[in-house]
Amino acid sequence: MNNRVIKLLVLILIVGMFGFFGYSMVTKGKHTDVGDKAYNFSMPNLDGSTTKLTDFKGEVVILNYFASWCAPCKEELPELEAFQKEYGDQYHFLMINRGETMDKINKVTKNNKAGMNYLFDYNAKVSKMYNVTGQPETFVIDKQGIIREHFNGPVTEMQLYNWAKKYDN
Repeated sequence: MNNRVIKLLVLILIVGMFGFFGYSMVTKGKHTDVGDKAYNFSMPNLDGSTTKLTDFKGEVVILNYFASWCAPCKEELPELEAFQKEYGDQYHFLMINRGETMDKINKVTKNNKAGMNYLFDYNAKVSKMYNVTGQPETFVIDKQGIIREHFNGPVTEMQLYNWAKKYDN
């Protein structure tokens, strides 16, 4: 009987593995990454209007995925605000949040005193297209609409500036 139980458990494990891999292959969507044309999106922003990536056609755009509960995101926020203050008129910097409300972000940012451009990816459709696996994650899109950088983890004001300047030609 003990041998029979082991065989049954092994069979269940094998069937489960095939099921998992099969499901993974079927549900694997197309997504973009470095070297690909950036996925065009349209998302609500903090002031209630809608922002599209095409609004910035021909310009360098930086996307930063964040969450208010994310400790590394909180640590990098002063750097992002410094970049926005110093270079926001030169380069478009978009902060994208997944799953939190506008009210929550307004509270966390003290009503957005830094003037950041917050967008809301409520259903995570855009983050799936960009293959976002966590936060913070940053993307740099060049003037031709090609993703040139994809960085996982916190960034600094100077990193953002150096990337933006690199692709501003």
